[in-house]
Amino acid sequence: MEMKTRVLTTLAAAAVIVTACGGSSATTAPSAAATDWKTATSAGAGGIDAVCAAGKTEGTVNLIATPPDWANYGQMITDFTAKYGIKVVSDQPDADSQTEIDTAKQLAGTGRQPDVFDLGGVVALAHTDMYAPYQVKTWGDIPAGNKEATGLWFNNYSGFVSIGYDSSLGTITKMADLKDPKYKGKVALNGDPLKASAGFNGVVAAAVTNGGSADNIQPGIDFFKALSASGNLLPVDPAPATIASGQTPIVIDWTYNNGAQIAALAPKGITWKVVVPADGPPVASFYNSAINKDAAHPAAARCWMEYAFSDAGQNTWLKGFAMPVRLQAMTTAGTIDKTALAAVNPPAQAPVIMTAAQTDAAKKLLTSSWNFITIK
Repeated sequence: MEMKTRVLTTLAAAAVIVTACGGSSATTAPSAAATDWKTATSAGAGGIDAVCAAGKTEGTVNLIATPPDWANYGQMITDFTAKYGIKVVSDQPDADSQTEIDTAKQLAGTGRQPDVFDLGGVVALAHTDMYAPYQVKTWGDIPAGNKEATGLWFNNYSGFVSIGYDSSLGTITKMADLKDPKYKGKVALNGDPLKASAGFNGVVAAAVTNGGSADNIQPGIDFFKALSASGNLLPVDPAPATIASGQTPIVIDWTYNNGAQIAALAPKGITWKVVVPADGPPVASFYNSAINKDAAHPAAARCWMEYAFSDAGQNTWLKGFAMPVRLQAMTTAGTIDKTALAAVNPPAQAPVIMTAAQTDAAKKLLTSSWNFITIK
């Protein structure tokens, strides 16, 4: 579970587990013989075989901010290379979303710039001029609320705010449990809420479990202020090493990060439990995929997108405890990995999802109020 720092993310209007599938819109399809993949808005007449053959000729796809233990990206990369013979270069795995954009600008035209982005929503929406529109073969399975109409960006996977903990500490089911004095010096939040999506949404989760809402996160700030004052909250950004060593035995983070620790810690004799807080509605968030219009490997970038949004790719994210955007369509079609879905065990209750306006308001409040602890 590499803890990549993420800029605050906004979401589509409905969560992936409760939305209906939207229809696909028209695309500009290149011919099978097309060689200018920079302008291709779909795989075209040649289909995925053509775009991936062109990608294999390019030889490489450059990714950025894709830690191997984040939503099972390590397996995604391994399987993609095995299937298509395209080398994956994963740069700055722990970078945040804004760094992805900044790096793309700094490396523009060098051949080392990222070909594909994986971005939080606020950053994704602020830089659409940098993306190449592209609609994957499974475009019609992606709900309309989870994509930009021409394919500039589309949601890829979602997670829920969860509490991961060493079961030797007892049983934790609620956010309120973390106030117990026996957890002094044991609670960690993944990232500074002003910079990281996990940290930000952790505050939202604390708000909705303490009488607040998406429109009022002050109770969440108050919760963490009290947790800090009591000494329960650590000024430490958790990582696999801090969890394994016992430095951060309780972690507030996405289900896919906490879930990845279950198998990783078992050989060390640590039974890691993961719960979505039961004292309020779940809180969820999406990330977004986009192709860099300055991609040095435009065909390989499109091949990567086709794989990530195929049944295999979507199930790979699911096996990493991330909820894929095509979940509903794949469930209907019978192609979802039922074992992986059961392992995630998503909450039945519709999640709280911050809109762009709510996120902006919350960021302003946090900027003036989150001054009692520095998480690093």
